[in-house]
Amino acid sequence: MVDYFDELELGICLRINALSRRIGVRRLFTAISRLGDWPAYAIVGVACAALLEEAAGAFLLQSVLTATAGVAIYKALKNQLVRERPYITHNGIVAAAAPLDRYSFPSGHTMHAVSFAILYSAYVPVVVWIMAPFAVLVAASRIVLGLHYPSDVVAGAMLGTLLACLSLAVGA
Repeated sequence: MVDYFDELELGICLRINALSRRIGVRRLFTAISRLGDWPAYAIVGVACAALLEEAAGAFLLQSVLTATAGVAIYKALKNQLVRERPYITHNGIVAAAAPLDRYSFPSGHTMHAVSFAILYSAYVPVVVWIMAPFAVLVAASRIVLGLHYPSDVVAGAMLGTLLACLSLAVGA
């Protein structure tokens, strides 16, 4: 079943990954991807906390707990589903950046980008103008860099949405 989806998505992956052959595109998406490892969320999270004043502690705790739950969920899924990254499976796809782990499904970067975009925007609505485009760029970076299939990114976005909504429901 996984092989079927890999082949189905191969054409899209090849076209999007071809963008990484341009040095400027590769550098941009590598930088975005690395910011999506954690630095962007820490910077924006601290800025949001500063604006929230007395609610800052609860906000930061909720952010850390949501991130921790996200890591546990995506690692468990990756270790169960063991979908190889596109550049491993297909010779035509180039890994334009080093992955953080071996497997691709789901995209943890996308999951966190979407999760934090929703969570932070719920507390400080104006950050949606920063976080939503950043989440889209992080998701795109994973495909451009040859590290994920589109379905990995879609699954990561869905998980991130679910995680943030559950966090907000529990934290309310």
